[in-house]
Amino acid sequence: MAPALWPRLGRILWLACLLPLAPARVAAEFLVGNLVVTQNTSLPWPSSYLTKTVLKVSFLLHDPSNFFKTASFLYSWDFGDGTQMVTKDATVYYNYSIVGSFTVKVKVVAEWEQVTPDVGKGVLQKTGDFSASLKLQETLRGIQVLGPTLIQTFQKMIVTLNFLGSPPLNVCWRLKPECLPLGEGECHPVSVGSTAYNLTHIFRDPGDYCFSIQAENIISKTHQYHKIQVWPSSIQPAVFAFPCATLITMMLAFIMYMTLRNAAHQKDMVENPEPPTGVRCCCQMCCGPFLLETPSEYLEVVRENHGLLPPLYKSVKTYTV
Repeated sequence: MAPALWPRLGRILWLACLLPLAPARVAAEFLVGNLVVTQNTSLPWPSSYLTKTVLKVSFLLHDPSNFFKTASFLYSWDFGDGTQMVTKDATVYYNYSIVGSFTVKVKVVAEWEQVTPDVGKGVLQKTGDFSASLKLQETLRGIQVLGPTLIQTFQKMIVTLNFLGSPPLNVCWRLKPECLPLGEGECHPVSVGSTAYNLTHIFRDPGDYCFSIQAENIISKTHQYHKIQVWPSSIQPAVFAFPCATLITMMLAFIMYMTLRNAAHQKDMVENPEPPTGVRCCCQMCCGPFLLETPSEYLEVVRENHGLLPPLYKSVKTYTV
């Protein structure tokens, strides 16, 4: 072997001796790992999970050379909703009660003892920060209907729908005499961006009715029914009440007029007990035979009323001597 190859061969052997130590040195300088979030109920969307269902959050350390096999770990957790905790275990369980987007953060601290010829025995520490984004959804568990079950016609009815699930929601409702499941194209679609919605309706015909309501979000869907009994209203609408009020007013005015007229006539009768001349004449002519005492008195009355007849008794002339 040529002498010029000895230096090159020596460098190759030196690198071969250091190669097994390379991963350990890299691991000693950095904590490498990631957060893994799992749930018993899986959703078809990435990083999406259900509220009110336990989440398992684990930190997995990447240490293929077992450099940290003697290290002790401390984990500081922050779940993004104001909850924080410190554990010595790399796995925690947490339950989110509200919907929304959250970021789970963990700070990992690794400590171990190391003896060196220069310093002697000492404690070394390495840290690392890790996080994972979560989107919490809530399954649609049901619909709570708040509204009357008995109402009169032409009254405005308000029914409040409370959805037990996370929006956005696609709501569809139908009003029929029977409570039947909804099919496509058989209802009124509404997009709802909150967990409550008000339905308003005015019934014009009495009878039994049923609200069929269906709602769904990106996770699940549900339906609900609400029966209502409608009775005829004792108060008609204004369009019919106005003519009625006008007719009643006219009748009252007519009754008042007749009452005042009769009162005035009775007052005249009290103040003037004798009938008018025409009435008296008519009475004397028609009823004379019955009212006058003698026929001669009746004839006298007739002659006074009819100037063509001569008087019954001639005037007596008196002469003075």
